[in-house]
Amino acid sequence: MFQDKEMVNDYLAGLNASLTGYANIIAQTNNSDLRQTLIHLRNQDESRQRTLYMYALQKGHYKPAAPASDEVVQQLRTQLMSEQQQN
Repeated sequence: MFQDKEMVNDYLAGLNASLTGYANIIAQTNNSDLRQTLIHLRNQDESRQRTLYMYALQKGHYKPAAPASDEVVQQLRTQLMSEQQQN
C-alpha cells in the first residue's frame, strides 16, 4: 500500500510530465481556441503542481537543492536574455 510520501511523489511526477506535454503541444497548436483551452489546462496543472509541491515541502517529503547564489542567478538571467535577443 502506498504511503503519503510515495503518493505525493508519484502525483508530482505525473503533473510534471503533463506540464512538459502541454508545453510541446501548445507550441505546435495552430487552432486558437484549442490553444487557449490547452493553456488553461496547463495553468490548472501548474497550480496543482505548486500546491502539491508546497505540501510535500511542508511534510518533509521533498528537499529542494540549495538555492543558487545571487551571482549565479544574475549570470543565468544575463545568458538567457542574450540568447533570446540573438533569436
